[in-house]
Amino acid sequence: MSFIEQIIELSQMQVNQISPKAIKLAQYSLLDWLICGFGGTNEPLANKLRIFAKNEAGAEVASIFGGFKAPARMAALVNGATSHALDYDDTHFGHIGHLSVAIYPAALAVGEECRKSAKEVVEAFVIGAEVAIRIGINLGSGHYNHGYHQTATSGAFGATVAAGRLYGLTKQQMRNAIGLCSTRASGLKSQFGTMGKPYNAGISAINGVECAQLAALDFISSNDGLMGPHGFCATHGFDLKSKLPALPNPSQMFLFEDNKYKLHACCHGLHAMIEALKSNDLTGLTLDEIGSVLIFTHSKWLLVCDKKEPQSGLETKFSYAWLAGMTLRADDTGNDKNYTDGLTRDPQLVQFSNKVRVVASHELTDMQVKVTVTLKNGKEIHVAHDLSIPVPLEILREKLQKKAFSVIGDKGKQLWNSLEEIEDLSAMDIGQIIVS
Repeated sequence: MSFIEQIIELSQMQVNQISPKAIKLAQYSLLDWLICGFGGTNEPLANKLRIFAKNEAGAEVASIFGGFKAPARMAALVNGATSHALDYDDTHFGHIGHLSVAIYPAALAVGEECRKSAKEVVEAFVIGAEVAIRIGINLGSGHYNHGYHQTATSGAFGATVAAGRLYGLTKQQMRNAIGLCSTRASGLKSQFGTMGKPYNAGISAINGVECAQLAALDFISSNDGLMGPHGFCATHGFDLKSKLPALPNPSQMFLFEDNKYKLHACCHGLHAMIEALKSNDLTGLTLDEIGSVLIFTHSKWLLVCDKKEPQSGLETKFSYAWLAGMTLRADDTGNDKNYTDGLTRDPQLVQFSNKVRVVASHELTDMQVKVTVTLKNGKEIHVAHDLSIPVPLEILREKLQKKAFSVIGDKGKQLWNSLEEIEDLSAMDIGQIIVS
């Protein structure tokens, strides 16, 4: 079966074939996405996009963070960008991108428009996420390393499939939607550290809704927009091989089960280092006692989150040096409010940044890190962390609830409680929570 046929079959998968663990994680992702959306509502980017949305007329069918309704496409754009504004959302390292902010805004907007249940929205999301992951793996790391932001590129295909599933597209219509997405999907890493990065998530979501809407009108596209001649993978997969990566059948394993959740409000490439530096072996040390910090990481992160001299609070979220200093002096790296522009001028962190060196290691995966902390007295302390080690669902739940409180206070607890019985809610119920 060709790759495009596999994707189309996956888009039509029966609910009883979806992994229960994947469904549970998708519910956690919905909650985590809403938390990030509420947390980003007052960011300058979100305010600008709400103004942009209000200037466009259209059917008020889908809810927007910030208190009003808009057409499904516009709601997907605003909510996608708003929820990625804090850069605090989940990551899948196989996909090399953020799934929830790219796909849930499309799924919820269409779910509201079509009066679907919350359960159907979650199911559409997890199918869309699985599609995005498999396309992302097919594109390979060369796509990301060449400068493409996979959240917006392969993520858009996931948003298209999720939206298309909720619109009830036939197999042929889904093929057309995927073909249309192949000519719409876009997003560059050059935007990292600016409003353009969260905008990329919004681009993914709006493209998904648009391509699904056009396909529902029997808009015709290429027969194989993914693997066909001049298709998306052929033109954007820079290390694409003639033989595709061997992946398990979705009926046997959902790759989405490897999704990771951010517990620190910064680039996910820094999280392994942060966890390593939280080691008991380093507890109680002051920055003045430390002579140097040598960080070994995967090479791809050097171009993403190794900003030596961040110029804004947003850029500090992409700086090994700043996050190392913040972690070692016990700053709350999970509180987004700590990442202010003034942080770039913090004299202690500025001075400490000169002690930090980051080196690429071919022995490490993109979820692993090794760190050597050398004290001024000559003692060396070696720590490491591997994000790929699964976190039990109950522990993950507790950590995400703590994150919710950290981001939006008591409202976070209320949100978790209101969505505990998600089986009884509709997409419009969730929309009402967004605008309330």
